[in-house]
Amino acid sequence: MLDIIRHDSITELRLARPPVNALDPGLVRALRAAVEEAPAQGARGLVLSGAPGLFSAGLDVPALLPLEREAFRAFWNDFFELCAALARSPVPVVAAITGHAPAGGAVLAILCDYRVMARGAFRIGLNEVQVGLSVPDCIQAALRRLVGVYRAERIMVAGAMLDAGQADAIGLVDELVDADAVVARARSWLGELLAFPPAAMSATRRLARADLASVFADPSALPVDEFLDGWFAPEAQSVLHALVAKLKSKA
Repeated sequence: MLDIIRHDSITELRLARPPVNALDPGLVRALRAAVEEAPAQGARGLVLSGAPGLFSAGLDVPALLPLEREAFRAFWNDFFELCAALARSPVPVVAAITGHAPAGGAVLAILCDYRVMARGAFRIGLNEVQVGLSVPDCIQAALRRLVGVYRAERIMVAGAMLDAGQADAIGLVDELVDADAVVARARSWLGELLAFPPAAMSATRRLARADLASVFADPSALPVDEFLDGWFAPEAQSVLHALVAKLKSKA
């Protein structure tokens, strides 16, 4: 489900839930725990990676759709706690975007310090509206700080999935490399950062990310009920059930 690989002072957290690294309750809890515990275990930086060709397909809709409201609330609380762990991590986190990263996969990447993406026909974006869901304001805030207010609006309202070149051009990702070099480059960038005097780098980073950290200062205050209302609304349920039926027919 989650491979934890230590490279000296850098810990790689590799999503390993075939076939598409979809985010279910177990993976979200495991990833949150790993992000929170790694610094206490000596990690000075984290790399979040996925499988070749696919970083994460986002929420595991087939697994989540049968859940009753309270069970889904528990999952969504865990997801916001994971987001907060990334946004407020005391050590820098690099997303090694090894392939496609729609919806929840994009959210994880957006919350990291830096994003290295595989060059080629891979796509990334917050495409929630395409499946009848809205993007929570805390996630919108994270995207706005990367690409600007108006561009973020256009991307999210359209549910746009951008190819790697487009994502790089607007600053949604920071650089593109060949697919087989994504993780190595993420580690290299992080190593360069960690070579700076640590107190000065950490203090400057903390100030620079204070706006993002403040958005996730109290995960329990984030709009869980608002998202739940949207998830269980007839429009979203109709679209989500149709999506699951389509996935089952392909399988």
